Amino acid sequence: EVQLVESGGGLVQPGESLRVSCAASGFTFDDYAVGWFRQAPGKEREGVSCISSSDDSTYYADSVKGRFTISSDNAKNTVYLQMNSLKPEDTAVYYCAARPIPRYLFPAYSYCSGYEHRGDYWGQGTQVTVSS
Repeated sequence: EVQLVESGGGLVQPGESLRVSCAASGFTFDDYAVGWFRQAPGKEREGVSCISSSDDSTYYADSVKGRFTISSDNAKNTVYLQMNSLKPEDTAVYYCAARPIPRYLFPAYSYCSGYEHRGDYWGQGTQVTVSS
């Protein structure tokens, strides 16, 4: 019942844009911190961008700041990642993940920068390839 489904990935040329989507079923994003993480071959998983309704905060990794924008649509229970000015180094499988907001303050940076995510809900990932 609880499920996250990513979509919108694909092959684009450097400088182009993509918007990936993460749709949730079985729960409501309003009660969660949600993040986009990416995994590139030979590299560690990194937190790209996160959003948390704990304090309505967002977070962006330095490598994507100014190029990527995370947003949510409560009516559609969907979180988006708008990716502009894409670079070859952005090539990766992009995953969305979610964690219930705890009772204490849990800002977006805490989710993206956290060390433990294996207990979170995860989507299947969507491939983003940036190549000329």
